[in-house]
Amino acid sequence: MSIFVIIIRCYAMRIFITILIVALLGQWMYAKDFKVRGPQGGLAMTLTLPDGFDAERDSCALVILMHGIFSSKDFKPMPTIAKKLAKAGVASIRFDFGGHWSSEGEMVQMTIEKEIADALAMWDYACSLPYVSKIGLLGHSQGGVVASMTAGRIASREHVDKPLYGLVLLAPASVLKNACRHGGLFDAKFNPADPPEYVRCFKMMKLGREYLLNTQQLDIYGAAEAYKGPVRIIHGKEDNLVPMWCSEDFMRTYGDAAELLVVEGENHRISKKTKRVAKLVAEFFGQQ
Repeated sequence: MSIFVIIIRCYAMRIFITILIVALLGQWMYAKDFKVRGPQGGLAMTLTLPDGFDAERDSCALVILMHGIFSSKDFKPMPTIAKKLAKAGVASIRFDFGGHWSSEGEMVQMTIEKEIADALAMWDYACSLPYVSKIGLLGHSQGGVVASMTAGRIASREHVDKPLYGLVLLAPASVLKNACRHGGLFDAKFNPADPPEYVRCFKMMKLGREYLLNTQQLDIYGAAEAYKGPVRIIHGKEDNLVPMWCSEDFMRTYGDAAELLVVEGENHRISKKTKRVAKLVAEFFGQQ
């Protein structure tokens, strides 16, 4: 073995050890900051307060923001929505679901039921904040399914510490249930009756057998209809991932309490008309 190869291997080993130390240190630092824990561990969150807000003196409404599958609290449209809510005098908590990005856990262990548990844990944390007067929920894509079912679970409780005063669904992806039942989710194909240990979506993201089976059994609209408060559903007209019938089915579920707004030129990721959608969200929660 040449001296050159030995040097390269030693250098590579040093890089590997450095990366490992940084990763472990990063996990330790994050763990100290976790205020809320879900089924998979600590949930990374960002609290945004209204402009000029004094937590010792003032009170305000707060909205919990829930991202979609494979997404993050720091991806569009969540930071833009948080800023627009703050300008409207409404606080927000946005967080990464377990197994996503800065939160603990693994994507392959994620299920929608576990995400509902994450959302309920975040609800309990928001209720503990003394300056919060009432709480709203917002969910995008799979997060929309989670938000709708979480709202139903909260509405079914005998006692709640703070009122649930509004719900916004952005392209709620109830189509996920149909996709899992038919064995085709994104670019992954599988036997829905006996799925493998995991499937790989977009060559990178793993969804586990538990997710594929659990999603098939969800009573999405049955759980959602327990919530009787105001609902605003927003769907991009150019959305090529979640069909419009998903939002229309939620409209039928909520009846006269809901309204559906279709945004021209917007896609599923809400990356083209982000400020427009954020304005519609802030107007809804600011006026309730």
